[in-house]
Amino acid sequence: MRVLSVQQPWAWAIVHGPKRVENRTWGTEYRGPLLIHAGRSRDRLGDYGTGEPAERRLAFGAVIGVCELVDCVPYDELPGKLRTSRFAEGPWCWVLADVRPLAPIPMKGRMGLFVPTADVAGAVARILAADTALTGT
Repeated sequence: MRVLSVQQPWAWAIVHGPKRVENRTWGTEYRGPLLIHAGRSRDRLGDYGTGEPAERRLAFGAVIGVCELVDCVPYDELPGKLRTSRFAEGPWCWVLADVRPLAPIPMKGRMGLFVPTADVAGAVARILAADTALTGT
């Protein structure tokens, strides 16, 4: 499991909206579970019209969701349907699937792709295990 810090409102758009491509200047070989961490910055709020709720309803400085990082490709190699998304820009497109929101788990973010602290990883594991027990999936 890895964590990626994303500024709001983009973190919200990944977890609660239609954003299934995260754009980065760098690629990664990592594939698998990815925690979406909402950074503390408020610099991007209101810039892009993602349909996010009011600032007071957004989480900052916390893990707010989990997904699967299923691919990471240059923009030109992105499948057509994803390439036409208004969220796909590149140069590297991180393709996300199976996105699930989580109740905010406070955590300090970092640059790059990083390993969650043991307490955050444990909290996420407990939440996912409980969810699986309730849904049977």
